[in-house]
Amino acid sequence: MKISMVSEHASPLAAPGSVDAGGQNVHVAALSRALARRGHTVTVCTRRDDPSLPRRVRLDDGVEVVHIDAGPAEHVAKDDLLPFMGELAAGLAEEWRDDRPDVVHSHFWMSGLAALDGVAALRGAAAPPPVLHTFHALGVVKRRHQGAADTSPPEREWLEPRVGREVDMVVATCSDEAFELRALGVPSRRISIAPCGVDLDLFRPQGSVEERRARHRVLSVGRLVPRKGVDLVVRAIARLRAEGIDDVELVVVGSDGAAGAADPEAARLRALAADLGVADRVVFRGQVSRDDMPALLRSSDVVVCAPWYEPFGIVPLEAMACGAPVIAASVGGLIDTVVDGVTGLHVPPRDADAIAAALRRLLPDRDLLRAFGTAGRGRVEARYSWDRVAAQTERIYASTLSRARRAGGRLEGAAL
Repeated sequence: MKISMVSEHASPLAAPGSVDAGGQNVHVAALSRALARRGHTVTVCTRRDDPSLPRRVRLDDGVEVVHIDAGPAEHVAKDDLLPFMGELAAGLAEEWRDDRPDVVHSHFWMSGLAALDGVAALRGAAAPPPVLHTFHALGVVKRRHQGAADTSPPEREWLEPRVGREVDMVVATCSDEAFELRALGVPSRRISIAPCGVDLDLFRPQGSVEERRARHRVLSVGRLVPRKGVDLVVRAIARLRAEGIDDVELVVVGSDGAAGAADPEAARLRALAADLGVADRVVFRGQVSRDDMPALLRSSDVVVCAPWYEPFGIVPLEAMACGAPVIAASVGGLIDTVVDGVTGLHVPPRDADAIAAALRRLLPDRDLLRAFGTAGRGRVEARYSWDRVAAQTERIYASTLSRARRAGGRLEGAAL
């Protein structure tokens, strides 16, 4: 199968943790490689953000990245990219006329717009390829939790649901997202689920373990933005200290991604730790390389993921793959990945007291920590390897393609 991925702002070549680079970049790169291992040919089309980038770059056997000119050849914040989607669509159509894919799989709502318009430009000569789409995040959920702090363009409110209704299939990453999509008017028959995955060779229980400076280590990993809820973990550590549970360090990994600039959320969190009297117990590590992350995860007693909302969340998978129990807010994809009482504990969102109670229960119980860690590794091996995710995605592609071919092109009712 010839597959064209469209990922307008999240190139698989970008380093995770750089500006606007994170889970989507990892997802697109890993899924593309896993599909190529299954014998498919994958081309990832992304926007050129550097004039020195060549048109085509080999990512791996069977995977190529194509840089398409759309807007200035420089970094543009993803929320400012909408005006350039017409150019991206034209570039996609040009690419596909010379090398028509069997299926198109777009990632993030603006990529969906460009993919739909690019496929529309191919109509006439032959049946256009079906378009599948993964949102990675939904604007309606972002607005619900961030309110006025949401930096999405206002057009997202009506354009994003249009993408969901017009593509041939939405590939949701979790059951909570499927529920939100149905509320936006996407028919259930046009929704399939294939989760994100984890590299089980890199993230594993065996290997080096980073030294720690306290008896217990709690880890928080992710971009330092308010919605990730790191302040809740800091408050939980302060509650434990107030109760006399003092031999605990919190290691915070991540930054806001603004290279060379002051990190306002890190400054806010440092001030909060000082105000709460736990500055000596909170360590800010900044960005940690992907290769160094497993040793850090193995060194932790517990990894806490406390976002206000989370479309999927790769950190819990990486933690469980390394045998680390997870305390997770019961939101979004974390509801699916972390099994309460089996691989970790669920807590209500935005509840520092609940996080403190979960830590209070887990940290002294070495047997329970080991049991959760073992179960977590078993769960990711059974459900979340990239090879398994690629096989699920391949089945969705094949089913959608078969239906489209029977319909003589794109599926009936998938408007252009």
